[in-house]
Amino acid sequence: MDKQNLTLLTDLYELTMMQGYFRHKDRNETVIFDMFYRSNPCNGGYAVVAGLEQLIRFIKELHFSAADIKYLRSLKIFDEDFLAYLQSFHFSGDIYAIPEGTVVFPREPLIKVVAPIMEAQLIETAILNIVNHQSLIATKASRVCYAAKGDSILEFGLRRAQGPDAGIYGARAAMIGGCVGTSNVLCGQLFDVPVRGTHAHSWVMSFPDEYTAFKTYAEMYPNACFLLVDTYDTLKIGIPNAIRVFEEMRAAGSPLKNYGIRLDSGDLAYLSKKARRMLDAAGFTNAIISASNDLDEYLIESLKAQGAMITTWGVGTHLITSKDDPAFGGVYKLAAIMGADGKFVPKIKFSENSDKVTNPGNKKVLRIYDKESGKIKADLICLVDEQYHEKEPLKLFDPNEPWKKTVLDGGSFRLRELMIPIFKDGECVYDSPPVMTIRDYCQNELATLWDETRRFVNPHVVYVDLSQELYDTKMKLLRETNP
Repeated sequence: MDKQNLTLLTDLYELTMMQGYFRHKDRNETVIFDMFYRSNPCNGGYAVVAGLEQLIRFIKELHFSAADIKYLRSLKIFDEDFLAYLQSFHFSGDIYAIPEGTVVFPREPLIKVVAPIMEAQLIETAILNIVNHQSLIATKASRVCYAAKGDSILEFGLRRAQGPDAGIYGARAAMIGGCVGTSNVLCGQLFDVPVRGTHAHSWVMSFPDEYTAFKTYAEMYPNACFLLVDTYDTLKIGIPNAIRVFEEMRAAGSPLKNYGIRLDSGDLAYLSKKARRMLDAAGFTNAIISASNDLDEYLIESLKAQGAMITTWGVGTHLITSKDDPAFGGVYKLAAIMGADGKFVPKIKFSENSDKVTNPGNKKVLRIYDKESGKIKADLICLVDEQYHEKEPLKLFDPNEPWKKTVLDGGSFRLRELMIPIFKDGECVYDSPPVMTIRDYCQNELATLWDETRRFVNPHVVYVDLSQELYDTKMKLLRETNP
């Protein structure tokens, strides 16, 4: 699976359009495509972008093998001269992207492709497939971790993921979003992230009794002894048997630094409070109480409000599938075409649905931070040649309701350009950091959000504004497109 050539990971119409460009247009005509999304997942106030490392690998390995050409020929819709062109195909353009782990908002370009039109067209589907999925899971993970208020979140979703790739790269994205470990061993190997796990009910059931199962497990893993206590009766049998084993470990001189119980069914708030009292009464005040069982951010938030004594949460199905919002919704749209004079001519997509009207031109994204708090004030989409200075006043307006304006005093804000070069002239100029480094970066990014933006119900909207020049260009094109 890891060695599969993914060049044909594309929709058929990308290839049929390529043949059309090959036959009827200048195949080297340079264009700009933007990848962006229109609304935050899970009705939230933000998203976390992820997937860039896999996209880089896809672009680096992009080529049509002999088997690919043979298959395309068998479809009987592609001409031989076009297939001959594909045999020497490689990506030669530029790609700019917002780094993985960055907090992002609707309508701002996450990825910008500047390349010959045939090359830019071919990579559309893969960009959307890779970035949409991992950004969705990274965002969901960040929400789950926020609900836990500093408790550890473990990603336990492999068996419920939609296939191996979703399990592997979903776990990677969950780590970026804030999880401290994953049960997915292959993810651990591929991306050097911590792997965690306990045992299943089948372990307990395979022994003559629960105590023997616990004792055997503790003897094998004294430094990571977490016992699943709900196979038969949590309060009457499971926890007392766990305490008995812990007492024997203590008597044998075990340091008992990384141990505890896991709850996987029942009323987790009630059971965890009962378990805490029982463990504390036996002298195991540092025993960890962990829980699983179809958790998500809403249930964790509720359990925390109920005083549940759980400090480690294993989250599976709802995280790895983003069950309440299973698609990120990113799109890839043409923004400009280079004219004969070497300058980009802005292009716009018109729609009866205002959300589907695109922002034209060669753009960049500036993030505006409040200088005193370090929190995000707004994002500004502008044209690449526009210049702004932190010491000068900055006028912002809502592009949907342009009469709503504000002026930031010079010196009161800090600016940061979000997109960075990834490929230049077909060569990768960016090294992806390790996943755990991206995770740390993401935590710093999330800290720049106001708490009001991170709440789950009616989150505060972070404004994504257009510069005056970009707004005027957009309005001019709309008038010309639909006079």
